[in-house]
Amino acid sequence: MNSSSSYILGHSDRETNRLILQHQVFGPLTRRFFQTAGIGPGMKVLDIGSGAGDVALLAAEMVGLQGQVVGVDMNAEILETARARTQAVGWNNVTFLAGAAESMKLDDDFDAVIGRWVLMHVPDPAALLQHAITRLKTGGIVAFHENDFTYPPTTFPLTSFSEDFNTWGIPPVNDAARRWEDTGRQIPGRPEAQMGTKLYRTYLEAGLPGPQLMLEAAIGGGPDWPGYELLEETIRSLLPMLQRFAGVDPAKVDVDTLAARLRKAVTERNGVHMMPMMIGAWSRKAK
Repeated sequence: MNSSSSYILGHSDRETNRLILQHQVFGPLTRRFFQTAGIGPGMKVLDIGSGAGDVALLAAEMVGLQGQVVGVDMNAEILETARARTQAVGWNNVTFLAGAAESMKLDDDFDAVIGRWVLMHVPDPAALLQHAITRLKTGGIVAFHENDFTYPPTTFPLTSFSEDFNTWGIPPVNDAARRWEDTGRQIPGRPEAQMGTKLYRTYLEAGLPGPQLMLEAAIGGGPDWPGYELLEETIRSLLPMLQRFAGVDPAKVDVDTLAARLRKAVTERNGVHMMPMMIGAWSRKAK
């Protein structure tokens, strides 16, 4: 991620494991998005905000041994995890670099620049895209996959507990939305909860042609769905921010039992839980 990132979820070992669990739930959506955007065999791809390496590993599968993936992240420690995971699966075409994407020396012949859950944590997303474009060949693909809470995630059918959970798990957006409309920049320390629906505008502000868009949402049910644990770990990481901006009471959340309570609320009524919308935007460098 870039040097001006406002990533609020921390960089602990537990957060690294949460990122890996997160990919189990959202990886299939990102794969479909990248395929639709045109990521394919033989490409040279720049992954911004690589974290634990899930998106870079996915891209490596898609470009194959004749392709190449370079992942960039500010957190040098988490990149050690990414490198170990890459070595474990035997990919020799993936390189990870620690530092700010906009200030490090990178090649300018990439076929694509990609990212997932990156722009929502960056104070000036359009500026990051403007720099990323300079690393692309003419016609290169810009493909970013972002969360959006415009339509809140929820449990179907609702229970009293799942209604409470929704109030904890949905970031407050009103102040952030006003800041965005005024300046096009995020509030420091708070992710942009509606980044997905703002991707079109962001691409245009970065000087790109209007992007094509794709929307999906992960959804699951039954006792074995990994989403329950993912939601618990996400709330755990977000809790300091939720306390600060939304007045959430940690005692009421009781985060250590959250997954079990959500699982019970869903399965006892044979229901499902829908995650936040994922919106992907892709465009090509015109010149």
